[in-house]
Amino acid sequence: MNLLKSKAISLILLIFFVSACTSTNNELKVNTQKAPFIWEAANIYFLLTDRFNNGKPENDVNFERIKETGKLRGFEGGDIKGITLKIKEGYFNDLGINAIWLSPVFEQIHGAVDEGTGNTYAFHGYWTKDWTSLEPNFGTEADLTELIETAHKNGIRILFDVIINHTGPVTELDPVWPESWVRTEPQCTYDSYKANIECTLVKNLPDIKTESDENVELPVQLIEKWKKEGRYEKELKEINEFFELTGYPKAPRFYIIKWLVDLIKKYGIDGFRVDTVKHTEESVWKELFAEAIKAFEMWKEENPEKVLDDNEFFMVGEVYGYGISGKQIYNFGDKEVNYFENGFKTMINFEFKYDAPKSYEEIFAKYSDILNNDLKDYGVLNYLSSHDDGSPFDKNREKPFEAGTKLLLCPGASQVYYGDETSRSLIIDGTIGDATLRSFMNWDELEENAQINGFAVKNILVHWQKLGKFRKEHPSVGGGVHEMLSEKPYYFKRTYQSGDFKDVVVVGLDLNKGIKELNVQGIYADGTVLKDYYSSKLVEVKEGKINIETDFDVVLLADYEVK
Repeated sequence: MNLLKSKAISLILLIFFVSACTSTNNELKVNTQKAPFIWEAANIYFLLTDRFNNGKPENDVNFERIKETGKLRGFEGGDIKGITLKIKEGYFNDLGINAIWLSPVFEQIHGAVDEGTGNTYAFHGYWTKDWTSLEPNFGTEADLTELIETAHKNGIRILFDVIINHTGPVTELDPVWPESWVRTEPQCTYDSYKANIECTLVKNLPDIKTESDENVELPVQLIEKWKKEGRYEKELKEINEFFELTGYPKAPRFYIIKWLVDLIKKYGIDGFRVDTVKHTEESVWKELFAEAIKAFEMWKEENPEKVLDDNEFFMVGEVYGYGISGKQIYNFGDKEVNYFENGFKTMINFEFKYDAPKSYEEIFAKYSDILNNDLKDYGVLNYLSSHDDGSPFDKNREKPFEAGTKLLLCPGASQVYYGDETSRSLIIDGTIGDATLRSFMNWDELEENAQINGFAVKNILVHWQKLGKFRKEHPSVGGGVHEMLSEKPYYFKRTYQSGDFKDVVVVGLDLNKGIKELNVQGIYADGTVLKDYYSSKLVEVKEGKINIETDFDVVLLADYEVK
């Protein structure tokens, strides 16, 4: 009864407010259009499956992976079920996330590698043993199906992290693949196009011969494995059907492309984040994209009730060192490559962390100009920290509010690395190399509302949530045209239009706390009701201005949506 009374009172107050606003000579302006999802403005959450949340402790140990490891170099128990539980709890929706990028979930090598860091198991997912099966430490096919269906029901897309460039390292339990499939030398020197591709990235990481068009037989170790698992005949039949249908040679890359697009047909995933892109011929990605597009359309036709929108299959590429200033080109020194013409709609932007120390306007104006001109119809994925970037912006987590504001309000898509929103430490004593970036998600600090560098974790999270939900609900934030309206106080507008849909927002940063006056003449008509997504207050436009009193130095203004 109390809940019903509360809802009734809220409705009466809303009606009273709207009536008051419409008592002027101006008609109330209300935006009732549903915002479209566009990848160029997505808010993507990147997590290491093993390091996020343990929803199924019974799968924590497989293949007798019980050797002592270097610090943070073994499996920690995170799994697919744990991610699903957090989706159901509303964690991602509260953060304004509309896509989750999972680290690779393929079955990993069974053995451990020790390169002077202590034993390391393939908890990160980048050391594939079998592209046709899931890593049991992460979960089962039923777990993955539940994850994807739960995500889609919550309006969240799923990106799989995929690899064609290399297999996992060789161990006593994981023999090297045949010479017809892989090379084990030379090691890359990275000083030319060829020295990035026809070589191994590091020692003991066999490189797939993606340049080869020669027919090759299946690796013996896969045949033996599949026979033991009772699925050899099924896998062989499907492989032969794929090659008969496509006419491709039975070359190494086409086997892997087949295995990757099978995931789309089976699960209806929405896109790939592609690993080590510049270390494979760009034509390979064009071939993958062509097959992925067909597979996604096939899945949509077979599952019309599960289709989220009319977006085509999405691919974002990791070309290490690519920055937005390069526009459509990555330069190897002896060759320039346009990856946007080879399957990629979006590229990870390694430049953003260097831009982050600049002023808001310097960053926002630069990105808007490039994205709406040289990169029009394409996009970049901005990030501030990641699983393998040892020099992220704000490594010490001293600027969590500034980091969130710059990342989530910048034109382009945003990549939230797990724990960015809770100041999870990126410096862990006793670790070597990138392990320091890969600690378990700091749920305990969030639960305790710990103080990190003088900031309460829950306050940091709330800031990221407000900005993230604003970005999610308004594609103009990431996908619109930026225009500064005032330097002091600093506020700007973003405008996005596609067909009949138009979205306009006004954002103010570093404002005085208390009463704020912003000139919105020519943007919103008098009588328009705006919502400040930061304070949740409603305000009416009068004489081309809004006056709003809040305890915050941020305002996030947009047409109030009646839902």
